[in-house]
Amino acid sequence: MDMYFQQGTDRRDCELKINAKYYNRPYNIMSVKEIRIGGFLGLFTKPGVEVGFYFTPAPIQQKNPYQIGAPVSWQAGDVSSQRRNYTAEQYSPNAPADLEEEKRKVIAAAGKSYDQVTAGREAMQKILESLNEINGKIDSSGGRREEHPAFVSAAEILKLNDFSQGYIDGMLERLRKELPLETLENEDAVQDRLLEWIGESIAIYKEDPRPRKPRIMVLIGPTGVGKTTTVSKLAAIYGIDTEEKRAIEVRMITIDAFRIGAQYQLESTGDIMQIPVSCVDNKQSLRKEIAIHSEEIDLFLVDTIGKSPKDSSKLGEMKEILEGCGRQAEYHLVIAASTKTSDIEEIMRQFEPFNYRSVVITKMDETVHIGNVISALAEKGKPVSYITDGQTVPVDIKKASVVRFLTNLENFKVDLEKIENRFPSGEAEQFKWR
Repeated sequence: MDMYFQQGTDRRDCELKINAKYYNRPYNIMSVKEIRIGGFLGLFTKPGVEVGFYFTPAPIQQKNPYQIGAPVSWQAGDVSSQRRNYTAEQYSPNAPADLEEEKRKVIAAAGKSYDQVTAGREAMQKILESLNEINGKIDSSGGRREEHPAFVSAAEILKLNDFSQGYIDGMLERLRKELPLETLENEDAVQDRLLEWIGESIAIYKEDPRPRKPRIMVLIGPTGVGKTTTVSKLAAIYGIDTEEKRAIEVRMITIDAFRIGAQYQLESTGDIMQIPVSCVDNKQSLRKEIAIHSEEIDLFLVDTIGKSPKDSSKLGEMKEILEGCGRQAEYHLVIAASTKTSDIEEIMRQFEPFNYRSVVITKMDETVHIGNVISALAEKGKPVSYITDGQTVPVDIKKASVVRFLTNLENFKVDLEKIENRFPSGEAEQFKWR
């Protein structure tokens, strides 16, 4: 007598499958066991049951083939048997019977003792329970198994550089999908590929090749990030003649009338560079200032009030004043490199109503980890235009470049020639000083 097994979502599902598969052949169920079914490599399974059963021989004699409960004959493959009826004890898996006695008969027919089969079943059950426990641990850890050392090293060096967890997870997933095993065995090759992918995630701001005159650049951002100093540096770059370029007409405007220090700093710098400075405190005055000087000025640089990004009412007031710049104004968000990732993301979100075109990264010299900046820019899809790394005007400001970010990463073995070939300096030249 042979044992058969059928899996399904529950006992009823198994019974339906057995009846359909074996054309309603009479059977008795010996066991019903809870299992996990489906999934892939032990993951994404769902609860189910496994039914153990054996077929009972049907009586040969038939009194009435259409009488409910009448015994009938059955032959494998006899499709007509689908329409025949059996006794309740023969057909129904729930019929009353001495189940233990039936189990003993089946086991005896198989040539094994009841105790042997029971012990074997218990051992198998323990094995299945152990496997389920392991799968449970894997599921609770997010499906992570033991990693290749290359993945562990990559995660560590990215964490060291303050990359966000989401950014790290994306890089590790790309390593798993794109790098063959022989490459993973080479630490330098893995780092080279990581550097390339990090560089690809950094967007450099591209200036309008034909900006309207006058060009109006507005620097916005939280307090203490160096907006006023950056305005002074940009004024010097654009407004002072050098051997390499000819100066254009620049005018600086500050709307930070409440902070005397900012106004004084800008006016002092303007006097030294012989670049005019104006101070306004409302939309009408700002609009008038731009209108009066728009004929002779090529570039207006607007310094704004430093406000907490959480102070939404103050940000609203500042936005209203800046409407005096008109629709052609381009906004650039200033963020300090030392700001942690979560704060950068919050700042970028709060200043989103200004529709800023790029991000200016300041105080690069005050931090050794810049993964926070790269992560936030990549995840928000924002380009970077300038990088500042000191207080000296105008020396400590540079056009943003991918190479500048990559060479500031800690513990990476940077092949400068290789990354310069991959991300040539001409990329930075796309944002020209005008």
